[in-house]
Amino acid sequence: MLTMDKIEIRNLRFYYDDFEALHSISMRIEERHITALIGPSGCGKSTFLRCINRMNDTIPGARIGGEILLDGRNIYAPDVDVVELRQRVGMVFQRPNPFPQSIYDNVAFGPRVLGLAHSGALDDLVEQSLRSAALWDDVKGKLNGSALDLSAGEQQRLCIARVLAVEPEIILMDEPCSALDPAATLQIEELMRKLRQHYTIIIVTHNMQQAARVSDCTGFFWLGDLVEYDETGKIFTRPAQKLTEDYVTGRMG
Repeated sequence: MLTMDKIEIRNLRFYYDDFEALHSISMRIEERHITALIGPSGCGKSTFLRCINRMNDTIPGARIGGEILLDGRNIYAPDVDVVELRQRVGMVFQRPNPFPQSIYDNVAFGPRVLGLAHSGALDDLVEQSLRSAALWDDVKGKLNGSALDLSAGEQQRLCIARVLAVEPEIILMDEPCSALDPAATLQIEELMRKLRQHYTIIIVTHNMQQAARVSDCTGFFWLGDLVEYDETGKIFTRPAQKLTEDYVTGRMG
C-alpha cells in the first residue's frame, strides 16, 4: 500500500517554564498507520502527544520550539485555527470521559457545536460513528440512556465514537486501555486495527505487548529524548540502540 507522511516533526522542543521536557524531537508519521510511543512514566510521551493538537497551549509557562507539520503546514504558525486543528486531530484520553448526557448527545455534541450536520443527517452521523466505534449493536436500543450507565470498555468506545463524529484525520490515544480489563482492551485494539484503514493513529502505551500487537511503527522515549523510532518489528526484535533493547526486554525502565 502506497503511504505518505501525514505528520513531520522537526527539532521539536517543549518547555515547562525553564524545564525542557522534550529535546529536539524529529520524526515522520505515515498516513493511515498506527504509531506507538513507549517509554517509562515521565519521559515526555504524553507531552509530545498533546503537542500534536496543541493541548499544551493552555498550560501557564509552556512554550515550544521547532515545527510540527500537518500535511506540510506548521500547526504552530500564527494563522492556524486551533479549533479546526483539534477537529482534524482528535484525542482519546486515558480514562473514559463521557459527558453526563445521553449516548446520542455524547456523539452529537461535536457535530452540533461545529455545525457539521442537522436533523436527520445528524441521526445518520451518530449511527455511523457508533458503528465505526463497534458500539452500535450494543447501544442502538438505548440511545437516550445515560452514557454513564455503560461499562468502562463501552464508555471508551463511546469516547472514540465522539471523536469520529467530527470527522478527524488523526486520532491521538493516551493510554486508552490502561483503565480497562483484558477483554475490553482487546476490543479497543481490534477497533484500532479497523480504524487505521481510514485514520492516522498515534497511541501512547506502557504495554509493550500492546505496542507490538497493534502498531506499524514505534518510538521509544527516554528522559525527553526520542532514542529510537522504526518499524515495530525492528524495535522489538533487533533495535539499533542498546537502551531500547534493555527497555523492551525489561532489563531497565
